Amino acid sequence: MGLEVIGAGFGRTGTTSLKVALEELGFGPCYHMTELFEHPEHLEAWRAAVRGEPVDWEGPLKGYRSTLDWPGAPFYEDLMREYPEARVILTVRDPDRWYESTLNTIYEMNSTASSPLFKITSWIVPRVRNVRRAVGIVDDLAWRETFGGRFEDREHAISVFNEWNEGVKRRVPAEKLLVYDVKEGWGPLCEFLGVEAPEDEPFPHLNDTEIFRRRVRIILSLAAAGLIGGASLAVLGSILVLRRRP
Repeated sequence: MGLEVIGAGFGRTGTTSLKVALEELGFGPCYHMTELFEHPEHLEAWRAAVRGEPVDWEGPLKGYRSTLDWPGAPFYEDLMREYPEARVILTVRDPDRWYESTLNTIYEMNSTASSPLFKITSWIVPRVRNVRRAVGIVDDLAWRETFGGRFEDREHAISVFNEWNEGVKRRVPAEKLLVYDVKEGWGPLCEFLGVEAPEDEPFPHLNDTEIFRRRVRIILSLAAAGLIGGASLAVLGSILVLRRRP
């Protein structure tokens, strides 16, 4: 069937809540940044897209009915050409709150993934390795390409955010675009998609800053456990080797 909904908004604009909402409305599964953690086989296609090479979008997006957040958002125009019947949702948020949230979550995770602990453990634990590779894609797309390596410059980052949103509004035909704040709930979303709102079902509100940080702590715990486990295996292997020596 192919994509029916293309997300053009940056991360930390309510995309996790919207992902759950779209899937509730029948537009799932939804491809979100978190999919990269689970599908390392998709990474090469996204790397090709970052390099500006032609991409067979049915590779990473086969079976998905919607996409949101990075890594898909920067390629919304390519996806519109590939799926001309799809509609586009631009998720928006107060720029200052967006910046603080992004700085304290996904940007912070980029630093975490670059730490020596993460690098060493990624050689040992596949789950950690997948997370590090996925974060690397976002590093290239967001922090290097979109923000020019200047995300910590608050004024610059917010300017890029605002300019991006205005660019989407200019480039997407008005009849195919919903500019949407998840605080608006089911109403505008369901009207845009031509579906009924779920009865007695509150709109999902997920992935606030504290929840995200909790996830990062869990990943770090896995990294530490993997490092300890790897060291233990190395010690055990050394002992066995020594025991076998005459």
